[in-house]
Amino acid sequence: LRPGDPEWEQWGICDYITKPRITAAITGKTPAGNPIKGDYKFTDEFPMADGFAENAAFFTLTYEAPLEVRHHRAFERIAPLLWMRAGSRGRIIMNLGARGWDVAEAYGVLESIDQAAHFLEALESRDTVETAYIVTDSAAAYQNVARALPERVTPVRLYESYLHNFQINRRD
Repeated sequence: LRPGDPEWEQWGICDYITKPRITAAITGKTPAGNPIKGDYKFTDEFPMADGFAENAAFFTLTYEAPLEVRHHRAFERIAPLLWMRAGSRGRIIMNLGARGWDVAEAYGVLESIDQAAHFLEALESRDTVETAYIVTDSAAAYQNVARALPERVTPVRLYESYLHNFQINRRD
């Protein structure tokens, strides 16, 4: 068995032990859906079955092949990282849809440069957005969009550095 094989992964410490324990502590229910027995004994004592007023998100980090990234097939797999880099606030942008962009509470992602005007308009209407991810291989296109961003928004160019960092035996 090797990492990635279902038989290997079914017993991984994170998926098999850590995630279920954290989820149970937060929700107050076992993986089978039964209330957890016992009490938490902090400064105030309360039943474990009450859980906590918190939430958690679990992400699996993987290496993404440059070809997948170049052809925009890896977005959903890196989406949680973009959300975390932007401050882990609000919703995670998991899909850019047909329009090629989206804006959440803390950040926005623009993949279709020809839709930049609509993207910039959406950023202007959300004063909580602080990061804009711009997906382009063109330095000029990136600079044009970056200059038009509201002052509070930090531009980040996606994929270009990733693609160049992982090229092997590249001849210029």
